[in-house]
Amino acid sequence: MSYRAPVAEMAFVMRHVAGLEAAVAEGLYGDLTTDLVESVLEEAGRFANDVIAPLNRIGDRHGTPLKDGQVTMPPGWKEAYAAWTAAGWNALPGPEEYGGQGLPTLVAAACSEMWNAAAMSFGLGPLLTMGAVEALDKHGSPELKDRYLAKLVSGEWTGTMNLTEPQAGSDLGVLRTRAERAGDGTYRITGTKIFITYGEHDLTDNIVHLVLARLPDAPAGTRGISLFLVPKILPDGTRNDLRCAGVEHKLGIHGSPTCTMAYGDNGGAIGWLVGEENRGLACMFTMMNNARLNVGLQGVAIAERAYQAALAYAAERRQGRAPGWNGEGMSPILEHADVQRMLLTMKAYTAASRAICYLTAASLDRARLCPEAEGRRRAGERASLLTPVAKAFSTDIGIEVASLGIQVHGGMGFIEETGAAQHLRDARIAAIYEGTNGIQAIDLVNRKLPLSGGETVRAEIAGMWSVLRRVTQKGGPGFGLTAPRLRGAVESLDRATSFLLAALGAGEQDRLLAGATPYLRLFGLARGGVSLAEEALAAQAAIGAGDNDPVQPGRIALCRFFAENLAVAAGGLEEAVMTGGDFGADARLALAS
Repeated sequence: MSYRAPVAEMAFVMRHVAGLEAAVAEGLYGDLTTDLVESVLEEAGRFANDVIAPLNRIGDRHGTPLKDGQVTMPPGWKEAYAAWTAAGWNALPGPEEYGGQGLPTLVAAACSEMWNAAAMSFGLGPLLTMGAVEALDKHGSPELKDRYLAKLVSGEWTGTMNLTEPQAGSDLGVLRTRAERAGDGTYRITGTKIFITYGEHDLTDNIVHLVLARLPDAPAGTRGISLFLVPKILPDGTRNDLRCAGVEHKLGIHGSPTCTMAYGDNGGAIGWLVGEENRGLACMFTMMNNARLNVGLQGVAIAERAYQAALAYAAERRQGRAPGWNGEGMSPILEHADVQRMLLTMKAYTAASRAICYLTAASLDRARLCPEAEGRRRAGERASLLTPVAKAFSTDIGIEVASLGIQVHGGMGFIEETGAAQHLRDARIAAIYEGTNGIQAIDLVNRKLPLSGGETVRAEIAGMWSVLRRVTQKGGPGFGLTAPRLRGAVESLDRATSFLLAALGAGEQDRLLAGATPYLRLFGLARGGVSLAEEALAAQAAIGAGDNDPVQPGRIALCRFFAENLAVAAGGLEEAVMTGGDFGADARLALAS
């Protein structure tokens, strides 16, 4: 089955969870209206459904072969990319002064979900280009901006992020790529980078690499890293001293070229400094933070596509006779309770992770557009708090939902022709790149919880309590045990947060880090469940206003399922955070046995 963008569901989450209607009413988005946003989503959905989605299997089967230093993209991809950029999709969130449309991050996030659900390998290239645009726009010199931004914004050229080296994965302090001052304002870059997404391809005439490297007199560690813009083709039209030395053969995302890049075989690739010398990591984090939200959206995207495929298969596949089945012959497996449980789990987790990602995007918008400095500060800190949750929770969900999708397909899920296996293969990388999910959890507890002395996370939890009070007061019979179950989840989050803040204050790093991953999962469950409750309340209000759309009661039922079947894991996660962190010495004993 191919993909159909769930535009109505996306728009509903944007309005009732991410605060689109409030932002429009405040004038935060200028003259943008909710109707215009929905029109943009409809057009993006059509392009994703009709142009990109059919390329997904083609990319998986063809891969990205390398011959004589040139990568050949799968059949149809170059034409699709040209049509995509011609339609202005790459320019959607770009700065208007360089040809971008300047649309909100929230709108771009919804579109990013569609591109990646249609074909994750296709969506990866623009993801890195958009990150390069943001980094160059914030940190590049006027000359570099004038030379490169317009073509990156339009998608005429693509961008990459070059961090990883064979000996330096997540620890960038030990990278060895070198930069030498040339005396004319340029630098000569030598070294090797690995795992470079879209490092080489034939979609565009030029590729703009953003490369981390170390100057000869740089301080040790991460304080001595600089960022350089190193184009494949130089301004005079000649080829720079860089090449693709290899393409990885991967578990998934076969249509995305993952390259080993060699710089300086013949004296050094020419590069230009972005930002200041020895301050490159701050510039690169601008790009990485952009990418982390978009990788979270990849988790949502794969989960959505896997759910759609599983639901369609379950409606067609017949096996046994489910209790209460009155039709002829065997019943569709969709009628069996355990299959329903799996499908509801897939749908509920997907909806929860989408809400978290959209909330993060909306917070990024407020951090940039809010007229008051204090409002920008609070929104920026909220975005910082939610970003590791959006990245890690959503990509974990992508893997779990894709795995459940295979289970729904049964034996046919293990067969490549159904496409269910590809979703799991593609989803698996998202929990690893752009900072592993373990690193996201460490970032959450070490850097994000103490923002404003803990007030940022306290404000987030207070917002959850506000929603739950409304559920208690207004939730009808269809809500079942939603209120007490979600209350229990938020209580667990509240207690675990207090515990970790205390551990942080006491310098108990072993305890803090041991509880980081279960804490992030707990945060995602609570925040995701409360977001579904917001959707359910909005659906109930719509029903009360005479909306007879059958989707509305379904939103209430989905929220109830999440609360009564998934959010109940919160208590165990709380225990893991608060009492499971004493395994240090025992871990070494157990692993040695």
